[in-house]
Amino acid sequence: MADKKKVLVIGGGFSGLTAAVETAEAGSEVVLVEKTGFLGGRVAQLNKYFPKLCPPNCGLEINYKRIKNNADITFYTLAEVESISGQEGNFNVTVKLNPRFVNDKCTGCNACNEACPVEMPNEFNYGLDKTKAAHIIHNQAFPFKYVIDGKHCKGTSCAKCVEACKYDAIHLDMKPETITLNVASVVLASGWEPYDITKLDNLGGGNIKNVITNMQMERLASPNGPTSGKILRPSDGKEPKNIAFVQCAGSRDENHLPYCSYICCMASLKQATYLREQYPDSTVRIFYIDIRTPGRYEQFYWKVKDDPGVTLTKGKVARLTEAAGGDVELVVEDVLAGNKITEKYDMVVLAAGMVPSTKAAKIPGEISYTHEGFVVPAFLKKGMFAVGSLKSPVDVAKSVQDATGVAIKTIQSARR
Repeated sequence: MADKKKVLVIGGGFSGLTAAVETAEAGSEVVLVEKTGFLGGRVAQLNKYFPKLCPPNCGLEINYKRIKNNADITFYTLAEVESISGQEGNFNVTVKLNPRFVNDKCTGCNACNEACPVEMPNEFNYGLDKTKAAHIIHNQAFPFKYVIDGKHCKGTSCAKCVEACKYDAIHLDMKPETITLNVASVVLASGWEPYDITKLDNLGGGNIKNVITNMQMERLASPNGPTSGKILRPSDGKEPKNIAFVQCAGSRDENHLPYCSYICCMASLKQATYLREQYPDSTVRIFYIDIRTPGRYEQFYWKVKDDPGVTLTKGKVARLTEAAGGDVELVVEDVLAGNKITEKYDMVVLAAGMVPSTKAAKIPGEISYTHEGFVVPAFLKKGMFAVGSLKSPVDVAKSVQDATGVAIKTIQSARR
């Protein structure tokens, strides 16, 4: 009977963490599965939240502590759900556990990383730097346990990490495992991905060195990012003093994402403050179709707009090209002034849209999706719940509210 009270949460980002801790603290057992090696999701990659501009690690650390102190929560990283069948109160779930090649004896001493000869693109920093095949994503990662990337590691033919580890924590012969779960309800919280800018040919298609995405900008500004929080342009490490932000990079476009991605305007306004605080002599120009700062965020918009170093220009950017010296040339129609602008910038930031993770990787089970990949809540089975950005683009605050509300519903399912 105890198994019937379990709740499965798919996704270890902020929505999933919230659903898991709220459900467990109300008395139900929770199993949390996350496809990457660490919890935290996209929020762990942010420099600051808006509108308060506080670092996200505070909120994440609180939830990590709640997980560590709660015996009713079991979590698996590097875990993929392979099948979901059954009905409310009796879902049967198969989960594949991919090998980490590192066990619980790991102390986080970094010896494996120092010994590892294999470098690979750092996905956590969106390719802005490199990391080792033996790595941990940042100094406040949870679990604080290294992972060996199986795709890049040379395995037993190298094994320098094994030799360097004093704690017998690394075993390169680990194999995938499969576990089965019987749960009363399932929470879908697998989050979102940034829109692929290589599809935006007129904006450089990802081929212009100093055109970056909004999430790359977050990593550049983060103290645990590739430049330790110093905003430098990727091509030459120059301090960018003149930056343009291009809104709706893929969003509100029938050829790409037909919807508004909700967070992009606020993200660019926030990132303008990063640059202005770090370089007081810098200038920022934001090119927009419409500035959207819903509800209480309007005051934040006014605050940034009043900064004399920030200019907002209504107009859709037509083209970006690489100029001499690594600068970026931008062509845009200034709608309000009625003329075409051609200007050069040290760096350009694309406000790339939000795409649900279920667009590319469907969750197995009887789940209906829109053409854009969002889950359709009305068609979910009883006992299955989608939260956060799987239903529509939302910010962190709304994701937390949604996940908290769903916790009540999962408890009801578990007690029927």
